[in-house]
Amino acid sequence: MSAGKAQVAISRGVRNPDLMAAALALYEGRLHDAEPLLKAHLKRDPFDVAAIRMLAELAARIERYRDAEALLRRALDLAPDFLAARSNLATVLHRQGRSGEAVEELEKLQRVDPDNLMNANLKAAALGRVGEFDEALELYEQVLQSFGKQPKIWMSYGHMLKTVGRQADAIAAYREALALAPALGEVWWSLANLKTLKFDDADIAAMQDGLAQDNIAAEDRFHLHFALGKAREDRQQAAEAFDHYATGNALRKKLLPYDAEQTRAAVDHAKSLYTPEFLAARRGHGAPAGDPIFIVGMPRAGSTLIEQILASHSMVEGTMELPDIPQLHAQARSMGGVAKLSADDARALGEQYLHDTRVQRKTDKPFFIDKLPNNWLHTGFIRLILPHAKIIDARRHPMDCCFSNFKQHFARGQAFSYDLVDMGRYYADYVDLMDHFDGMMPDHVHRLFHERLIDDLEGEVRMLLAHLGLPFEQACLDFHSNDRAVRTASSEQVRRPINRDGVDQWRAMEPWLKPLVEALGPALAQYPATP
Repeated sequence: MSAGKAQVAISRGVRNPDLMAAALALYEGRLHDAEPLLKAHLKRDPFDVAAIRMLAELAARIERYRDAEALLRRALDLAPDFLAARSNLATVLHRQGRSGEAVEELEKLQRVDPDNLMNANLKAAALGRVGEFDEALELYEQVLQSFGKQPKIWMSYGHMLKTVGRQADAIAAYREALALAPALGEVWWSLANLKTLKFDDADIAAMQDGLAQDNIAAEDRFHLHFALGKAREDRQQAAEAFDHYATGNALRKKLLPYDAEQTRAAVDHAKSLYTPEFLAARRGHGAPAGDPIFIVGMPRAGSTLIEQILASHSMVEGTMELPDIPQLHAQARSMGGVAKLSADDARALGEQYLHDTRVQRKTDKPFFIDKLPNNWLHTGFIRLILPHAKIIDARRHPMDCCFSNFKQHFARGQAFSYDLVDMGRYYADYVDLMDHFDGMMPDHVHRLFHERLIDDLEGEVRMLLAHLGLPFEQACLDFHSNDRAVRTASSEQVRRPINRDGVDQWRAMEPWLKPLVEALGPALAQYPATP
């Protein structure tokens, strides 16, 4: 199909009644209605690039980013000048952690559409994702000079300011956004997510006014509930706080389904695959480099604190939660499965990881950190493709950890965290698999308990560095003085000295946490020992 015909299809498609119905369903969040309409239409007209783009948008909303990317590339093959599809492709690449590729697509768009506000905003976010913070902030400031009435640009600018540690400026940017859009829930949550800010009466009233509006988006509504939960918790109003947290989680869960049985099946598969015999037969496979230090475990278990401590060492560079290991594991599955990887395959995958993560390394330090918590599920895969990489298991008391997750709205992923039972099962599955690897790979994983770290910082840091083969440096104890950029929810907390503020916060809401206790089972009863 020629590009010219594809452009005709774009304009023709938007007038099609089925596509108009699908577009309305997408706008209203009725994805279950939109999907069959789009697929039926594409069976009749497989070259309708407008419909292909809409189906890609649907896939992206439920975080099927690979499907969305494939659809958008198909649309661009048919219509190379379809600018909206290229913009969507950049977004999908960015959300997959491939922000360098997203920047390349956005630069193509900038050449033909230099005044596009949303593309400039996305480019700034993508630049920040690959560590180009100064360029990202400069771009945001340029955009705001022309589009200072756009609240979401102020919000994104605030996110970047927070990342580089300019908290006061971040708060000011968030307040600018709220002055323009008082019910913009993500901004209220961004203020709450600083963890150190306390809302005043006027803030609470404004958030309640936002919730009272019937026409706000579902995303604004659940963000407002999470923020109000934080506000009520800070005032020690436990019942009201839990009600907001529970409502926010329930609304988010509707939009992000999770199947606990799939996680359990993945754990069982890993336990059956990674046996002593399997690992012994593959000794010497993988890339020989020992650069990476992986920090795995549950979200909200202290991994950012550990990263900040290590990144204060002269030989270690902090990066971010890198998406590469899950992507490479998916690639291995497409090659016939991990069990069928040859020595050359395993080495190639390890080398690909080192190549693809190079964009995140801004110094010549010999070691770097990858702190994607969910990599616990891929511990065996990491050992296979990067046998000399170090792995740290960041572990926190299950009630503190899971309650902290329940209070947290994540920008993407972590679908298990929006239900107490799902979260308890997920934690128990994580402990089960890591216990298995303790038996399969003795002393390969260094476990660091959060409670022990805050009780004996120097002792635990010395043991951690010894495991990594690094000399002790005082800077690791003065981690809060490190001005490096931090991109997680703990960014402001790790810029303070060690403290016990997060310990036992769950106890105020213990009456409502029984489903979590039951789901955790022995993982709670026997903590810190493994069941």
